[in-house]
Amino acid sequence: MTKRAESKYKINRRLGVNLWGRPKSPIAKRDYGPGQHGQRRKGKPTDFGIQLMAKQKLKGYYGNISEKQFHKYYFEAVRRKGDTSENLIELLERRLDAVVYRMKFAITPFAARQLVNHGHVLINGKRLNIPSYQVTNTDVIELREKSKQLAMVLDAAQSGERDVPDYIEVDHRAMKGRFTRAPKFSDVPYPVQMEPNLVVEFYSR
Repeated sequence: MTKRAESKYKINRRLGVNLWGRPKSPIAKRDYGPGQHGQRRKGKPTDFGIQLMAKQKLKGYYGNISEKQFHKYYFEAVRRKGDTSENLIELLERRLDAVVYRMKFAITPFAARQLVNHGHVLINGKRLNIPSYQVTNTDVIELREKSKQLAMVLDAAQSGERDVPDYIEVDHRAMKGRFTRAPKFSDVPYPVQMEPNLVVEFYSR
């Protein structure tokens, strides 16, 4: 398990937001940073600080994405035609672990990544354990037969914490679904304000 996964809820306190919109987030009880210096007064952030915060929020939201991998998504977003920030969001939303999370097969992005890593997810009938796999509109994503009755999967599917976005098609009885179209930034149901334009500014300095 990576260091980020072990301390995922510290991310909320460090950034000062309930990143995944979960009621159990510690930010509800302690709305200051972790550690002995967490309650210190903070000065007015610089432009760099604001851009860095935007990057950390977006990167943290998708779970265990390393800085190296996140930077690669930025370069790929720049390379593609169209708006770079929109391209960046699409690349992140097409990650297999993100799609599994959006389908409500897992309660958090971290649990979704674990499902994929442990071989519970099939793409077009074949097991795939690469969380960063880029899902296409023709891919059929489903859980293995033995995995469909896992308590964590059933709890996630029945949870009322969030809804499945309209660019995802899912049948929770069959535990099967599809990514139907490229989402726009405005389509993505982030529980907190995300600013991918500031992320682009951060990397383009």
